[in-house]
Amino acid sequence: MLKKIIFLFVLCVSTLGNAQNISLFNNATTAYNDGDYNTAIENYLKIVENGEHSAALYFNLGNAYYKLNQIAPSIYYYEKALLLKPNDSEVLNNLGYAQNMTLDAFETLPETDFSKFYKSLIGMFSFDQWSYIAIVFMFLFVLLYIAFKYFNYSTRKRIAFIGSFVSLFIAALTLIFAFLQYKEFNAKQPAIVFSEEIAITSDPNINSQEVFRLHSGTKVNVIEELKDWRKISLIDGQTGWVLAENIKLLKDF
Repeated sequence: MLKKIIFLFVLCVSTLGNAQNISLFNNATTAYNDGDYNTAIENYLKIVENGEHSAALYFNLGNAYYKLNQIAPSIYYYEKALLLKPNDSEVLNNLGYAQNMTLDAFETLPETDFSKFYKSLIGMFSFDQWSYIAIVFMFLFVLLYIAFKYFNYSTRKRIAFIGSFVSLFIAALTLIFAFLQYKEFNAKQPAIVFSEEIAITSDPNINSQEVFRLHSGTKVNVIEELKDWRKISLIDGQTGWVLAENIKLLKDF
């Protein structure tokens, strides 16, 4: 009896939460369309605080901040959207506009053709999307294998047999892609610079030598932590230390 009560309570809370988020999203969208971007941001952020995370939500937040010429938070939320939906053309397009308004520009380190192909292939989907694809093909494998067992005609049995093992192969391959993408995801700790201008130092203390400067909106990768300091790297290979308060990690969900 107690389990049923708990289940009903959780179900009601979940339903109320979803209804509240839908209402907030609709209010935010209306405010955005009316040009009231601050109100739109306020409502979208309330949805985030309620524990909702989606590429569409972060994309809308990025758009609202961009309309207010707040480039660092707009880039931040576009990048968060891409973590959930890699290679989305709309997000990439708007992110490109926002990045064109930043002061810093760096050349990427040269890559081999194989490395580029590998990254583009693995990065087509997020690791959870690769996992869903694997589940679909595993389910298809089971259905086709059952069909193979029950089909009477040899042609149908042959098609079902070949189809089942093709499905199994694709399921295994996409599982490997999911693992590789998950490993790649965990290996990086991207962040966005939120301070207008910061000095990157050679060591984790305020008296150490400055090696270069970064500006608001620049994307970095955190590779080490030491108390209030973070060691970062850039796409061109440069590294240095920065106070944690000057950057905002993208993976906070």
